[in-house]
Amino acid sequence: MTLLLPDILLVVLAALVMGYDLYKGKSDLVSTVPFTLSWVGLCGILVLLLCLPYDQTVLYLGGYQVTGTSLLFKQVFVLSALFSVLLSRPYFTPGGNERGVLKYRSEFLFILLLCTFGMFTVVSSTDLLTLFIGMELATIPLYILSGFYKKDDLSVEASTKYIIMGSASTGLLLFGYSFFYGAAGSLTFEALAQACTANPQEPLLRLGMLFTLAAIGFKLTLFPFHMWAPDVYDGAPSPVTAFISVSSKAVAIAFLLILVYGPLAAMHSSLQPILLILAAATMTAGNLGALKQTRLRRFMAYSSIAQAGYIIMAMIGDAGAARSSIIFYLFVYAAGNYAVFFIISIIGRNGEENRSGLQGLGKSNPMLAAILMLSAFSLAGIPPLAGFMGKFFLFASAAEQGYYFIVVFAALNSTISLYYYLLLVKEAYIVQPVGETTPFIMDRMQKMSLLVLTVMMLMAGILPALSSNVLAIAG
Repeated sequence: MTLLLPDILLVVLAALVMGYDLYKGKSDLVSTVPFTLSWVGLCGILVLLLCLPYDQTVLYLGGYQVTGTSLLFKQVFVLSALFSVLLSRPYFTPGGNERGVLKYRSEFLFILLLCTFGMFTVVSSTDLLTLFIGMELATIPLYILSGFYKKDDLSVEASTKYIIMGSASTGLLLFGYSFFYGAAGSLTFEALAQACTANPQEPLLRLGMLFTLAAIGFKLTLFPFHMWAPDVYDGAPSPVTAFISVSSKAVAIAFLLILVYGPLAAMHSSLQPILLILAAATMTAGNLGALKQTRLRRFMAYSSIAQAGYIIMAMIGDAGAARSSIIFYLFVYAAGNYAVFFIISIIGRNGEENRSGLQGLGKSNPMLAAILMLSAFSLAGIPPLAGFMGKFFLFASAAEQGYYFIVVFAALNSTISLYYYLLLVKEAYIVQPVGETTPFIMDRMQKMSLLVLTVMMLMAGILPALSSNVLAIAG
């Protein structure tokens, strides 16, 4: 049961957070105990995940499997949940964000933890039913979190659009499942793999893969299924937007990896042209869309769409290269992305979370401006930061299969992305604000979080041992 401990502890942690709220009731609405319990508990689970053996594969209850790769994904999910919890702190404090004060902290944290457990389930599944339940458990709570600003029109709009698009995505996924079931006669990966190996050209399997790819395309924000993302990212509270941009993307790509390199591995060669087109179109749409964005959450939405294009490109490669490069990139992408969202939350304390809010940051807070610059350069893939190594592995995965033209195309797209990331740096260092500005205020938790994220961005780019460990386990 050792390998199952993180999953059990996560459920217990969620129950404790909700249980405390039920026990205290309305007598202690401003308590920080659920917050402290959540981030300390997630830190404990992360430490436990780091200590577990990654060379074992154990099957529990006949359908819940823990492998080294699934443990790596769980590290990404826990890290993302941890930084979302830390990021959420000022949003529940009066004066913490100009947009207003969020209420019901325990419920917020409980839903976040429950969502993370759904992601755990996805990467441990061994049949289509468990995979579906895990994905829905990881997605449906996000509809609630997106609308947590109950009296904010943008937040309500975001939640509504997310529900509609998410429901459409679920419908497409079930259509895909029905074709898989028709071809294999079972929902187990084993039966699906046998059917796929026996006849990879089977029309039912191809239809099933097409619908499944479209369904996951919504969640992964692949072109042309990405249109919901800017509105949802802009309307949701920033901690939720950050969580969606990392965890939701990570679980969607995990879902695809499990299917494409698992039961549907025999169809991989026929999927490569589709993945190529999706990758090229997605990174282009995201990069061009980000050029004119002034609202930072919309900016990060288009940046996230472009990043999805780079990630999906790695799936052109073989299983080992794709899995290892994508997991490593998710770590470095999470570090850069959360660092930017922490800075967004800091400027959002006394102003709107727009690009103009960064003006004068270089003079008023040089350290914060430097972290913004490092984060932007890491997301753009500038050496020696972690983002460069991450993109190098993604590009190498496609290059190993001889698809050099997509690598050149992705490199050109990275150049476009460098331009709009430089716009952030320009606002911070060159453009001066009109009139007097309010000093940026950071609490101790924000300083510590930014320090950890900055170290992650630097160390993952400089120390090859970190990437080597991921490559050795998932490769």
